[in-house]
Formats: sequence, structure tokens, C-alpha cells
Amino acid sequence: MPRALGQPIRNAMTIDVEDYFQVSAFAPIIARESWPARECRVEANIERILAILADGGVHATFFTLGWIAERYPDMVRRIVAGGHELASHGYGHLRASDQTRAEFADDVGRSKALLEDIGAQAVLGYRAPSFSIGTANLWALDVLHDAGYRYSSSIYPIQHDHYGMPDAPRFAFYPNGPDGLLEVPITTAMLGQRKLPAGGGGYFRLLPYSLSRWMMRRVNSDDGQPAIFYFHPWELDPGQPRPQGASLKTRFRHYVNLQRMEGRIKQLTRDFAWDRMDRIFLGTK
Repeated sequence: MPRALGQPIRNAMTIDVEDYFQVSAFAPIIARESWPARECRVEANIERILAILADGGVHATFFTLGWIAERYPDMVRRIVAGGHELASHGYGHLRASDQTRAEFADDVGRSKALLEDIGAQAVLGYRAPSFSIGTANLWALDVLHDAGYRYSSSIYPIQHDHYGMPDAPRFAFYPNGPDGLLEVPITTAMLGQRKLPAGGGGYFRLLPYSLSRWMMRRVNSDDGQPAIFYFHPWELDPGQPRPQGASLKTRFRHYVNLQRMEGRIKQLTRDFAWDRMDRIFLGTK
């Protein structure tokens, strides 16, 4: 949507609602069957996030796992009551690239129906776990459209060892024409001919805050585009349980600078203008 003359660009604040034991990198050491018996910390972490957003006057989009929503329906209702957008992260945190077309259709349909029943609002958006839609499974975007979603934020146009579609457009686009699904990629900034990850996650914790702020400001000023920022509830939780057996690389990526994350999110709410995905890209009220 166009912005009023002189108004700052509204960026999209997004939260991927999952718990620490559901992270894809922990899949080799944490059996899915053990999830119900593990200590869940997502509810307390979401309460902290809701308080931060309320203090900053920020409305956000919460891409929520159906598995979580089923167990914490009151938490989902508090998200909605706070004026935030409820969107889907699938049901069971399965990568889209690890599912057949039929399995994916069942997962995204199930999660959409569940979230709409609990939240009592239409669910228009979807984000694939681990940004697992790319060149090899673009059919997933058709499945999402058929299921009634209007946009996806599932492609990260960078090169990464676990995900990424480097040749994808950097900004919102319609892969199958304007009558299809809108894809809103995670934000990258250009440095010469190189794309830099500028949309949050582990990069935001690893890099100096000033660099992340500079990249997002560059996207706003030079490209004239909103930035898409994402983080997870467990990233604000340095006291979370630490499962044994993870590789050094996985441990570094997961735990680096968790203790600084809350302060950085608070600073983001002061340094930029923020809003929900659906308002920015679909023009909803």
C-alpha cells in the first residue's frame, strides 16, 4: 500500500510462534514423539513479547504453529486481543520440502482451520518452517492459494546451507500472476552485487545491532520498500533447557547472544515504524 507523503515506511514485525524443542536444527536429537513431555516455555515468552509490542505501540503478525495453538488457545486469543494478525506456520513444524503435495495440503489446511476456530479471525498468511519453499517445490504456493491463503512469507532470497532461493525477487511478488498468491520474501540488503540477510533470526543476534539497523534503513531509503523482520519466542529466553547432543555449529547458531535479544527488539520498536503483514501488503484494516 502507498504511504502518505512524509510518513515513514511501515515495516512488518513478525514472530514465528514455536518452542525451543521444535527448531528444525534440533530434529536429529529431539524426537517429535517427545514434544508433549517437554517443558513448554512458549506461553511465558509470548507474554513478554506482547508486553514489549504494547509498550512500543507495535502491531505484528504471529505465524503460529497449530501444535502450539491447540495446546495454548488462550495465548492465541491474547495475541488476537492485542490487535495482532494471526497467521499460520503450519501444524507440526514440518518443512514444506519434506512433504508430498498431499501431505502439505493437509498440514496447511488443518492449521488454517484450527487457527481460525481459536482466533475467530480469517487466517490469510503462511510462513513455511525453515523458509522451506524454493525452486524445487514452488507447487506449494499453488497449494496455499487453493487452501484460501492470500500471501506467503516463505522464501529467503539468500544462499544458506539449510534454506534459501538466491535467485528469487527481493521484494513482494506474484509467482503465478496477480490472481495467485502473493509471496513476501524475507528482507535482504544489497552491498555491491551481494545480498545480505537483513530480516532477523540468527543473523540479527550475531551481527552488531547497528549493522542490522543500517541494512533495514537502507532498504527503506534506497529501495523504498518495507523490511520484513522475524524472530522466535525462544530467542528471548536464555534460560531455556539445553538438549544434549547438538553439534557445535547448531549450538552456536541457536544460543548466540540470546541474552541481548530482548533489548534489541525493544530498540527496534523505537527505531522503525511497524505494522502487520496483512495491513502492509493486502491493505486490510
